Order: sequence, then structure tokens, then C-alpha cells
Amino acid sequence: LLITHDLGVVANMADEVVVIYHGEIMEAGPVESIFRNPQHPYLKGLMAAVPHFDMKPGERLKALRDVPVNLESLIGKKKVKAEGPEILLSVNNLSKTFKTRNRGLFGTREAALVHAVDDVSFDIRRGECLGLVGESGCGKTTVSKILMRAVRPDGGSVVFNDGKDVIDVLSVSGDDLQELRTKIQMVFQDPVSSLSPRMTVRNILSEPLEIHDRGDSAERKQRVEALMGAIGLDRRYLNRYPHSFSGGQRQRIGIARALALGPKLIILDEPVSALDVSVQAQILNLLKDLQKDLGLTYLFISHNLAVVDYMADRIAVMCKGRIVEIAPREIILRDPVHPYTKSLLAAVPFPDLNRPLDFEALRRNGAADKQNWGITFTAEHDDASELAYADLGNGHLVRARKGADAKELRSW
Repeated sequence: LLITHDLGVVANMADEVVVIYHGEIMEAGPVESIFRNPQHPYLKGLMAAVPHFDMKPGERLKALRDVPVNLESLIGKKKVKAEGPEILLSVNNLSKTFKTRNRGLFGTREAALVHAVDDVSFDIRRGECLGLVGESGCGKTTVSKILMRAVRPDGGSVVFNDGKDVIDVLSVSGDDLQELRTKIQMVFQDPVSSLSPRMTVRNILSEPLEIHDRGDSAERKQRVEALMGAIGLDRRYLNRYPHSFSGGQRQRIGIARALALGPKLIILDEPVSALDVSVQAQILNLLKDLQKDLGLTYLFISHNLAVVDYMADRIAVMCKGRIVEIAPREIILRDPVHPYTKSLLAAVPFPDLNRPLDFEALRRNGAADKQNWGITFTAEHDDASELAYADLGNGHLVRARKGADAKELRSW
């Protein structure tokens, strides 16, 4: 009995399918009938809400219920333009190593060092959404924690340039660090644990304003109400606690909290992975609207490539602490070069019976196993100095052995 909201998994695993809404069965039948000839409007709506790789530029996901967004009280009638230098955040040679310990019957033994982040470099351009993808444990969240100053790296540099200030993110302190907090905010993966159960929505949204001494009591109240309108929640809900909201509504509250201080960059760490497909479509459309109208810049971290395809302008692929390929979205998802990227794309379960997963090939390839990458993409004795980014043009970079040309890389 497989219970899931991932229709791609259902298409690849199930023999019989039951579709439930509000505790009642809406439709049931063989997987062939459900996917090839859906009948109930709810099932049709679910399928239309799933992001897929064949979407046209500018096409929006069809959520079952749209979020009524009102940004006018937050920013006025004019849209905010993303102005300033082209590069908002520049990350260079970032590294972080953790030391793990193995506990056994005869005491504690030191284990090998874990390179969570290994020589990671990328730029985030003003007004864009950069997608950071990779399997669980590849180092994506560690990178986000370093950018937020929650984890101190072993080496590297992070420079934030909003046109007014050029800030060394890793060394800034005191009042300058407090100011940096207003410029970079984060939306977390779990919409339940990221909100305090002891605080009302009013307190949650006003807390950043109080910490950073923004406005008086009346101005904060006005700002909080404007934030509720921006995420499509009624201001009557301000005195409720998080437990009285759905998962999607909680995530919208988390987004409002991140917007409270008017940040330039928002880091989104798996913001829709805990949500079902219909609510996921709501949140993704909301994030797109906010980015467009507020001139926001996103770092969107996810392992769902279809979601990243919908949100991102450029995509960086991460494996075992290293970025192995980075390119504009339309290039990296249609013409991947690195074996890991190809394996990652091959492992995406499509909600389409005509595009089944090749389980034998996936079992044989082993996406993260460097032995399957070929000599072009691996270094002897894992010496990173033997690897470099090969430029394939149009902003397409792939990590490969030094001296490898584009023809050799594409023929792998």
C-alpha cells in the first residue's frame, strides 16, 4: 500500500490507484485507466498542477485554488525593479569538512573526514532564480547554512553586493552583520517546525520588525497586515496559532516572515517538498509572482528537477560537495553533459505511462558513483587539482579533467 502525493511515483509503481479528497474516494481503477483517461475534475486538477519538463516559457501551473495576492499595500502600485550590479552574491572556493565519530561497543572511534562542501563557486545574478540541485546529502543545505552564517566554513569567500554596500559575508560582525540579516532571508523546508507553536501569526510576522527596530507599533501592525495580503491570507487569521493552518498556509506564513524586512536575496531550501502537488502549485506560483513584483533574487534548493525547471533561470548541479555542472535551465535539462546530471535526469519519475523509469539502467549506472563517470570527469586519486571547469559556451560549465575539449565532453 503506497501512500504518496507524487504522481510520477504512482505511475511507475502502482497497479491499482485510489484518489482521495476530503476523506472520500473520488476515483479508483487500474493505473492505465487513471492516467490515460481520468474522469473526475479533482484528478484532472491534480495532474494539471504537476510541473513537468514540457512546459512552455511563461506557462503557469494550474493550482486547484489560486492564492489571491495583494501586493499593492506592501509596495504601492508600481513594481519594484531589481537595480544595482549584475552579480548580487558571489561564492568562491567554499569548503566545509565535518568530523564524524563512530560509536561502538568498545568506545568511540574517530572516522574519516566528510567533505560536505568542496571547492564550491557560483554567482547569483540580480533578479534571477538560481536552482541548486542534487541528491540528499550532497551538500546543498550546508551551502545555504554557510550563506546564512549558521555554519562557519573552513575556507572560501562570499561577497554580497547590493549596489549600496559590498559585504564580506563570512567576516562581517556586529551592527554590519545585523544589517546583512535584513538583506538575506531564508524559507525553510518544514513549514511545521520552522514556526513557533507558542506564537500567533501576528507575533511571528512582527518579530523581525521588532528585532531590527523597524517602525513603531502602528507601523508594524500595518506592515504585518500588508504581508498577510501579499501571501493571500485574511488578516482575521493574525491571532491564530500555526497549528490551525494547513501545510501550504504555514509555508505562506514562512514566506511572509522572510519578506518582512524587504530582503534582496531569499534562500529557499526545499520549500515545497513537504507539500502535496496542488498546494505545491500554489506556493510556486506565489513565489514567481513575488519575485516578479518585488524584484527578488532567489537561491532555490531542491532535489525535484521538474520544480527547479519551473522556477529557475540557471541551474547548478551538486554531487558529493562539488558543483559538477552549471548552465541556463533550458540547456542543462535538455542537453546535459556530466554523467551525474544525466543520471539525475534519468531518475526523475514522470507522471506519464509512456515514459517509465528504466530501473535496470539506474541500478547499473549509480548516479553518484564516480567509477561510472569515465576518466574524462574524474581525477586520479580524487585529486581535485586535476579537474577544472570546461566552458561549453552560453554560460554552460562542466567539471572535467583539465585539457578536455567540448567535443570530447559531449561524446561521452
